[in-house]
Amino acid sequence: MTQPAAAEQHGQMSHREIMEALTGLLLAMFVAMLSSTVVTNALPAIVTDLHGSQTGYTWVVVATLLTMTATTPIWGKLADLTSKKLLVQAALVIYSVGSLVAAFAPNMGVLIGARAIQGLGIGGLTALVQVVIASMVSPRERGRYSGYIGAVFATATVSGPLLGGVIVDSPLGWRGCFFVGLPIAVLAFVVLQKTLHLPVLRRDDVSIDYVGATLIMAGVSVILVWVSLAGTDFAWLSGTTALMVGGGLALVATALYVEARVASEPVIPLRLFKDRTIALATAASVMIGVAMFGATVYLGQYFQLARGMTPTEAGLMSIAMVGGLLVSSTLTGRLITATGLWKRYLVGGTVLVIIGLALLATIDAETPLTVVAGSMLVVGLGIGATMQNLVLAVQNTAHPKDLGAASSVVAFFRSMGGSIGVSALGAVLAHQTSAQVKDGIATLAADGKLSPEQLSGLEHSTGDIPDLDALPTQVQALYEAAMGTATGHLFLIALPFAVVALMCVLFIKESPLRTNVGPVEASPQATGDLEEASR
Repeated sequence: MTQPAAAEQHGQMSHREIMEALTGLLLAMFVAMLSSTVVTNALPAIVTDLHGSQTGYTWVVVATLLTMTATTPIWGKLADLTSKKLLVQAALVIYSVGSLVAAFAPNMGVLIGARAIQGLGIGGLTALVQVVIASMVSPRERGRYSGYIGAVFATATVSGPLLGGVIVDSPLGWRGCFFVGLPIAVLAFVVLQKTLHLPVLRRDDVSIDYVGATLIMAGVSVILVWVSLAGTDFAWLSGTTALMVGGGLALVATALYVEARVASEPVIPLRLFKDRTIALATAASVMIGVAMFGATVYLGQYFQLARGMTPTEAGLMSIAMVGGLLVSSTLTGRLITATGLWKRYLVGGTVLVIIGLALLATIDAETPLTVVAGSMLVVGLGIGATMQNLVLAVQNTAHPKDLGAASSVVAFFRSMGGSIGVSALGAVLAHQTSAQVKDGIATLAADGKLSPEQLSGLEHSTGDIPDLDALPTQVQALYEAAMGTATGHLFLIALPFAVVALMCVLFIKESPLRTNVGPVEASPQATGDLEEASR
C-alpha cells in the first residue's frame, strides 16, 4: 500500500506527506497573496494610464475583496460536498482567467470586472487552503505549520510590491503584473495533483445557500458603492443616498432572515455565533480587516504620490512592515506549538497593531522615512501575531463537521471588514485630497502664481489621480502635501477599529489546543492545568 493510500485509509498523514501536500497548498496561497500585493505599487500607474479617478483606484482593490468575501463561505461549503483538491485546482483556474482579462484590460471598467473574477478564485484559495490544512493537522500541531503559512504570506507581501514595482518600471509596464502569477498557478495545480491525497468526506445533507450569498453580496455592494460615490457624484444627504442606503440595508436584512429562517445550510451559520470564542474572534477579524486592509492598501500610493518615489522604491519601503509580519507569525507559531498557549500572542499582537496605527496617524508628506518605516514595522509585528491566530482559535473551538464553515466565516468577515475599510477610507482620502487641492489651487490663482493657461488645464476633477510630472511645480507640491496629510488621517480613522479588536480579544476564553483533528477532548483537569499555567 502506498503512503497516499494509507493516508486516505487511516485519515492521518505523516510529516513527510503533510510537507509534500503543503508545498502545493503554499504555492496556491502564494498566488492568492501575490495577486493583491503585486499591483499595490502599480495602481497609481494603472489608474493614470487608464484615466481613472481615486474612486477607480479604490474599486480595483474593492472588486477583488468583495467577490472574495462573498464566495469564501460557498467554497467552504463546497469543501464538505466534493474533493478539496479539485476545488483548489478550480480556484486556480478561475484566478488565471481573471488575470488574463486584467492583463489586456482596455479601460477601468474591464479591469475592475477582471479583478472581480480574480476575487472569485482568491476566495476559494483563501478558504480552502485553511480547510485542507485543518483536515491534515491537529490544532496543537498547526502552529508548527502556521509558521510556513506566515513565511509564504510574508514572502508574497515582500516580493509582490518589489516585483510589481520593477515590472512597472520595466518595458513590460503595469500589464506584466497580471502575468507574473500565472506560471506559479500552473505549478501549484500540478504539485497538488501529485501530492495532495485526502479522503472525500461527502456530507449528503449539505446544500449551498446561493440566495443568501447573493443577497449578502448585493447588500454590501450597494452600501460600498454609496460610500465611494457620495459627496462626489451626488450629495451625502440626497434622494440617491436614501435610496442606496435603504436598499442596501433592506438587502442585508433580507439576507439575515434567509440565513436564520429559510436556508437549510446557510452561508453564514448564525448558530456558530452562540459560541463566545467564535463570535468574539469573528468580530475581532472584522475590526482587524478594516484597520489592516483599509489603511495599509494606500501606503503604496502615499510613497509615490506624496513622497515622489518610483514603484520600485515604494516596494522597498514595504519590507519594514512585512519583515515584522514574517518574524512575528513564525515566532508565535513556534511558541504556540511548544506551549499550547495562544491568547497572550493575540493580545500582544493587537496591542502592537494599535501602537503602529497610532504612530502612522502622525505621518504627512514631510515625515522622515525612518519614522514611517519604524511605524510600519510595529504594525507588521502586530498583524503577524493576530491574523492566523484568530483563525486558529476558531478552528480549535468549532466542531469538525463545521470546520469548513467556521474557517470560511472568519475569512469572510475579515475580508468584509477589509472591503468596508478600503471603500470608506478611499472615499475619505479622495474627499480630503480633493478639498485641499481645490483650496490650494484657488489660493495660488488668487496670488497670481498660476497663469490662465495653467489654471484652465487644472479645471478637471481634482478627484482624478494626476500625472505629477505633468503638473506645474506649485501644484505638484500642493498635491503631495494634501496626499500626505490625508493618508495620516486614514490611520487615525482606522485606530478605533483596532481598539475594538483588542476589546474582543481580551474577552476570548483560552481553551486547550486539540491534539487531534476530531472533536474537542479536553478534560476538566487539563483545562484547569492550562488556566493555571496561563496565570
